[in-house]
Amino acid sequence: MTSPFVRRRRLAIELRTLREEAGMTTDRLAKLIHQSRMKISRLENAHIRPDLAEVMKILDILGAKGERWHDIVRIARDAAEKGWWDAYGDAMGPRQRLYADLESGAKTIRAYNQTAIPGLLQTPEFVWALIELNKSEGPIDYRPERMAEARVQRQRTLAAPGGPTYEVVLDEFVLRRLAVHPVVMEKQLRHLIDVVSQEPRLTVHVLPIDAALFGGLLPKSSFTLYTFPDPEDPPMAVTDTVNADLVYTEPDAVSRYAGHYARLESASLSPAASLSLLSKIADQLANKAGHYK
Repeated sequence: MTSPFVRRRRLAIELRTLREEAGMTTDRLAKLIHQSRMKISRLENAHIRPDLAEVMKILDILGAKGERWHDIVRIARDAAEKGWWDAYGDAMGPRQRLYADLESGAKTIRAYNQTAIPGLLQTPEFVWALIELNKSEGPIDYRPERMAEARVQRQRTLAAPGGPTYEVVLDEFVLRRLAVHPVVMEKQLRHLIDVVSQEPRLTVHVLPIDAALFGGLLPKSSFTLYTFPDPEDPPMAVTDTVNADLVYTEPDAVSRYAGHYARLESASLSPAASLSLLSKIADQLANKAGHYK
């Protein structure tokens, strides 16, 4: 399905552009459709799921005609759709809901991860290890059982026929510094090797600890780049910060992250060499785990 989140962003741009072309303020438009100014503002900033009847009324008031009217209605219809993640509500956590939504309609996904194995490639045991680490930092904003279930569903979406191509640059720091039990990490790495070896749409590059990144500063956080089948849906960059995920659609911002990714990939090991390193680290973890017995 087309990502409702992506279409809400596009609908917001279309409605704001149409209103400005008509020379109408948000206050005036709100009065004409008998809604609050806040409602119009939230719609034009993609903060709410649109009501199709209200959007059609707005289009009529703003004078949209013919093909443009039908195109915006189609976008609004996609933006109003619900995905499987909506059944989870807030139980799966707001961050994971965002990623599930974007993944549902993506054509390509490229990610740089410096904090954990990407959620789309995690084993159940690894997921629960991360949950325990998360709990140690304070209250969590999701239900662990439902979050773990949703992560499995995200992985099914990725593996489904017609799913996106997925490429990851994984910082070696994750493999060396994350405080996960060696047995769990070893099984996670072997699972990662198996999945990537069997699925041609998946590629993993490991960025060695001693790799030098030329041509610019080091990335300040993990981030993910998305493209979508419809060329009118703009590419997106999503950055992972401590308290929230930030979404960028502005061409300059997305281009900057794409440049970061290109430099990271260039400094990383080849896919074959990356899998060899993952296997070597898994063997080291197996030996380390033996000391825990």
